[in-house]
This record gives sequence, C-alpha cells and structure tokens, in this order.
Amino acid sequence: MQLIRELPRRDLISIIFSLGGITLLSWLYLVKMADDMSVPDGMSLMQIPVWDAGYFWMMFLMWAVMMVGMMLPSVTPMVLIYAGVARKSAVQGKTVAPTGAFVSGYISIWLIFSLFATLTQWGLDQATLLSPMMVSNSFGLGAALLIAAGIYQWLPIKNKCLQHCRSPVHFITTHWRPGSIGAFKMGLSHGAFCLGCCWVLMALLFVGGVMNLLWIAAIALFVLLEKVLPFGDVSGRVMGLLMITAGGIIAFIGT
Repeated sequence: MQLIRELPRRDLISIIFSLGGITLLSWLYLVKMADDMSVPDGMSLMQIPVWDAGYFWMMFLMWAVMMVGMMLPSVTPMVLIYAGVARKSAVQGKTVAPTGAFVSGYISIWLIFSLFATLTQWGLDQATLLSPMMVSNSFGLGAALLIAAGIYQWLPIKNKCLQHCRSPVHFITTHWRPGSIGAFKMGLSHGAFCLGCCWVLMALLFVGGVMNLLWIAAIALFVLLEKVLPFGDVSGRVMGLLMITAGGIIAFIGT
C-alpha cells in the first residue's frame, strides 16, 4: 500500500522488528510453559489445579501472552498504515501520537478478553469439564464449541467485524482521532472489532488444548489468513461449515 511504502525505511524496520520481537518472545514463553507442563513420555506433571490467587494470575498471564502472540501478526498491516498516516500528518505540521499508543489500545482489548478467558477456564475447571492439561474432557462441550464457532462464521456481526479488520485504510479514515488518547481509543476500537471477529475461535482452544502449541498456531494462522487473503471471508465461511460438521460428528460419537 502507498502509505506503507511512504514510511521511512528506519520506521518500517523499527515497527516490524518491534512487533516481531514481541511476538517471538510471546511464543518462546508459551513453548517454555508447555514444556514445563509435560515430561518426555508425554505424561502431564500438572495435577488438578487449586485456583488460588497465584494460579489465577499464572493462567491470566498465560492467556494474555498467548493472545499477544496470536493476534499481533494479524494487526501488523493496520499498525503500518497508522504509522504511515501519522508520518504524513507530521510532515504537514500536525501533532500526532506515537504508533505505540495505537498498539497499546489494541492490546488492552485482548488483555480484557484474557481476564474473561481465565474466568471461563476457572468455571469449566469447577464443573470438571477440563482435564489438567486444559483440554475439554466432555464430548458435549467440544461439540458445542465447534458448532457455535462454525455458526458464528456465518453471522452478520462476524462479517461486519471482519470487514473492518480486512479494510485497514477504511478503518483509519473513518475512526481517526488526534492525540495520544485518540490513538489509544482507535486501538481500542480496532481491537474491539478484532475481538468480535475472533473471540469464538479462541474458545476452540478448549477443544484442541490451551497449551497445544500446534493447535494455537493453527488458529493464529487461520485468523491471519482470514484477514489478509483476497477471499479470506469466503474461506472463513467454508471453514465454518467444516467446524459444524466436526462438531456434529463429535456429538454423534459422544451419544
């Protein structure tokens, strides 16, 4: 895009390395945490968790780091376009906020989601619907989550949120706000659309395993491709049908 091409090479490299570095550190943390939860023979070291304050904080941190690692790659085009617009405004003598203010607003939305995800995990644990490795041990729960995620792929609210994520220039031009607070609010707005697009998909982590790195990577890749591919919205609906089918099969097996 023209706005990105107009960014100075130094700014472009700085933004990409910053986002890439944060993403890499997030994944390294997840790899280390997954390794700590298992031994070479695949047997879990984790017992049934006791949800005290320390464990709750550990789970919240896990979710927060996971969301950052999964979602930052898909927001990179939006961040670069924001930086391009900010750079152009600065050249025209206008006061603009640093790109970090926009990113911090975006991340804040996913931190809020991480809190709700942690509370959801706590509730599922109390209902004995999760194994110690944070995988659903209920055919009914797994089927329901897959079917719900598949149906959501076809809902108008999903499409509306996805269009905002797939059209970064349109979002910037229609939601632009000046100043650092304005940039933060823009990040919140874009994060809210991103959350509306992906929150049900994140629930599928309870199906494949919250600490299953391949499953996490698969969902993150799907989110990224859905936002950047020319026909990502169509492929998302096709994937929705596959989710519904898989959920139906699991429900049938569980009866």
